[in-house]
Amino acid sequence: MAGRAAQLVLLAGAAALASGSQGDREPVYRDCVLRCEERNCSGGALKHFRSSQPIYMSLAGWTCRDDCKYECMWLTVGLYLQEGHKVPQFHGKWPFSRFLFFQEPASAMASFLNGLASLMMLCRYRTSVPASSPMYHTCVAFAWVSLNAWFWSTVFHTRDTDLTEKMDYFCASTVILHSVYLCCVRTVGLQHPAVVSTFRALLLLLLTAHISYLSLVRFDYGYNLVANLAIGMVNVVWWLAWCLWNRRQLPHVHKCMAVVMLLQGLSLLELLDFPPLFWVLDAHAIWHISTIPVHVLFFRKGGTLRAVPQWAPLLAHSFLEDDSLYLLKESETKLKLD
Repeated sequence: MAGRAAQLVLLAGAAALASGSQGDREPVYRDCVLRCEERNCSGGALKHFRSSQPIYMSLAGWTCRDDCKYECMWLTVGLYLQEGHKVPQFHGKWPFSRFLFFQEPASAMASFLNGLASLMMLCRYRTSVPASSPMYHTCVAFAWVSLNAWFWSTVFHTRDTDLTEKMDYFCASTVILHSVYLCCVRTVGLQHPAVVSTFRALLLLLLTAHISYLSLVRFDYGYNLVANLAIGMVNVVWWLAWCLWNRRQLPHVHKCMAVVMLLQGLSLLELLDFPPLFWVLDAHAIWHISTIPVHVLFFRKGGTLRAVPQWAPLLAHSFLEDDSLYLLKESETKLKLD
């Protein structure tokens, strides 16, 4: 329900160190970058670089200075390993082996697959649930918000810039707030539409203020962490409390509880921070890969999956589809009684 949201909360603290990691503070790294730029990034050398650079690299925005940083990063890593030291981080990140124009290929691919899974589940939801269901439009909107967040996550891991970083963070914040809104509609709004309208306006105001402060005043990683942690806790507690309250009346809420608990548990993978395996696969990428099946649990309804781990059959059923169909049946029953 808040897979991208959980990412934001955990990454914010680490990103605060992005301007001063051990690797980019090293004199050998700084001197290497300076010499590389003087040698390759001006005059005729720059023209040669641009003419020989693959078109996909230039389209992705990779510059001569970026290439200097990349080459000097690996020079520094090699010296560290040669001297028996631990692998350092650079600008808040582990060194990754670039593939084509992908800066973090495993995380970028995992983000893309999460987005693809979200899109597939959205299509299945729209096929299985009639638009007359009370929660239909809210659930579809949530799916599009999530898709947008995974898109920017893919872009950010493909090419880390100030713009892509901000879009990744802002869109993840939007997912958290929309998950809270989804919970409000499901738990309160169906009986009290006016309350939902007021709450929606409040959330939009909070999101506007949050983005405005980070964009126009200061991109404060510490504040960002606290703000998203707070709203994330509201999201988790609210959903779990509602699920526990309705566990006997609505048997399908165990799927919602499973999603919430799975996402919180899987987010602990981020704490296993380690240098990338084969310079590609790090804890963050593993975390993103592990969240792909959760989209199935949250959206899909169906039979049993076979030839997969024992917990996977649970993923063949979903909360949103079951709940939307339950609400549709309930509303039709009330109309008949009236």
